[in-house]
Amino acid sequence: MLLTPEESIQIQNRIGADIIMALDDVVKTTITGPRIEEAMYRTLRWIDRCIAAHKRPHEQNLFGIVQGGLDPVLRDICVRGLVDRNLPGYAIGGLAGGESKDSFWRVVAQCTAALPEDKPRYVMGVGYPLDIVVCSALGADMYDCVYPTRTARFGTALVPEGVLKLKHNAMADDTRPIDPTCACMVCRTYSRAYIHCLVTKDAMGSQLLSYHNLYYMMKLSRDLHMSIIEGRFPEFVCNFLRIMFPKGDVPEWVCNAMEVAGIDISSCCSPFSSSQD
Repeated sequence: MLLTPEESIQIQNRIGADIIMALDDVVKTTITGPRIEEAMYRTLRWIDRCIAAHKRPHEQNLFGIVQGGLDPVLRDICVRGLVDRNLPGYAIGGLAGGESKDSFWRVVAQCTAALPEDKPRYVMGVGYPLDIVVCSALGADMYDCVYPTRTARFGTALVPEGVLKLKHNAMADDTRPIDPTCACMVCRTYSRAYIHCLVTKDAMGSQLLSYHNLYYMMKLSRDLHMSIIEGRFPEFVCNFLRIMFPKGDVPEWVCNAMEVAGIDISSCCSPFSSSQD
């Protein structure tokens, strides 16, 4: 099947989504060499074809996608090229593909700093709750990821402390809810032991965990959003990190990203227990 920029936009015009994405040439960030540059310049050429093919610009917002791998020069060329097109919003693509967390946050920081503050900035394929909090601190606004439901299918629940693996035998006799602080239907109705029994035998277990995980992500997003509106985002970040890393072993990449974002997290970090992960 040949999918051209024109055909991609025609399909999305028919679907009618509020936000549609330009067709880009994406390669894994772990690839090096001329293929990265080729994909970046192709993405810039294709954005003009997407704009020309877009028949509903007043109803649907066409976002361009920043490519360039882990090369800051290529990322900068792509950002400037897309900003020159004055699009309704911009996505940061090509991440969450196996690169190190240190490389990941630096690309996000570079792109958000160069993209217009009055336009949505969308990090594609992200992600984990910690990634979303860090990227929001760096100036990102939007995310998408299959993680909450995919990890549910493996019997894992998202909780403020990180994750809870319901398939473990220790869950078999645990009568507590998945998360005692969660108000979702699953946590109000079922015990860890009950869901443990389901996830090892029945698809309903994955469905219940998916419901809980999506509820968790929705609440995290709402709480994060409200903390920004109310001017207490740094406090939100510190509280989030204290719960997830009670021993103060906040990963070094998170500490570095927060320093660049101008958020003081020294109160929730131990100087002797920062991890690399």
